[in-house]
Amino acid sequence: MNDTSPAVHRAACLLAMALLPLVLLGVAAVLLPQPAFAQQPGPQPDEPAPPDSFDEAIAEAEAALSAEEPAAEEQSEAEEGQPAEAAEKINILELLVRGGHLMWPIAFMSLLVVTFGGERLLGLRRRKILPPELVSGLGNLAGQQGGLDPRKAYKLCQQYPSAAASVIKTMLLKVGRPHTEVEHAVSEANDREAARLYSNVRWLALAAGITPLMGLLGTVWGMIQAFFATANLPTGANKAEHLAQGIYVALVTTFAGLSVAIPAAVLAHLFEGRIQKLFRELDETLLGLMPQLERFEGRMRVSRDSVERPDAAPAPQQPAATPK
Repeated sequence: MNDTSPAVHRAACLLAMALLPLVLLGVAAVLLPQPAFAQQPGPQPDEPAPPDSFDEAIAEAEAALSAEEPAAEEQSEAEEGQPAEAAEKINILELLVRGGHLMWPIAFMSLLVVTFGGERLLGLRRRKILPPELVSGLGNLAGQQGGLDPRKAYKLCQQYPSAAASVIKTMLLKVGRPHTEVEHAVSEANDREAARLYSNVRWLALAAGITPLMGLLGTVWGMIQAFFATANLPTGANKAEHLAQGIYVALVTTFAGLSVAIPAAVLAHLFEGRIQKLFRELDETLLGLMPQLERFEGRMRVSRDSVERPDAAPAPQQPAATPK
């Protein structure tokens, strides 16, 4: 056992010395980073592998294009949603000045609409046409004992000058005449006062009718100028941009004409309706007074002199002479 021990130890030492370099190389390979030349190149996960043939390359290109189209559409939609930084706001005053010579008559019509619209707003008040005090005063006179006194009613109409007072005074001056003659006089007075009230409303109707035609005429003339200038541009000029600028300037007159005509038409319609409503109320008042005046037919006459002298007795109606 003792003779073989040293030999075994020597063999073990030689085997350990032979395996030590291999162990050191393994430890170094595990602990130390590998050099760049030791890394084997291969397809990366983020980069596509090179195509094996021409058909595969075409298929991959089409797939890439189809993938980029939705992204491009989203980007274009986002750009459309945002306001363009290069676009300028429209200067309305400058655009109206560039509208052409026909803007002057349109501006005159707008001044006319404002003037007569304000005048009719004040002139068509109920107090100017059918004062409530006049209606209530005539009602009180009709309810007195003995009925309506035409002289007091005439004097009451003088206290409240209006369209209704003018019509009623015409009716009172015909007291004592036949009923048909009184109705005819009332109808004429009614038409006369209505025509006076309608006189300024007709200007609004005129503005509502001709102002859009002025705007259309200006637009047609502007379009003719725009196309003429575009046709005579030099070669290479941007004709589309020049034509678009001429067209939007030409449309200014139509816009201005409609802006004036629409309010004018609305005001004319409202004023006509108000006149008709007030005159219907006046007709109801006259119908209530007619029975009070029928009893004076052939008996008395009312004149301005008798109204100025209320204490004087009413002049009797003289019977007409019968021919022999």
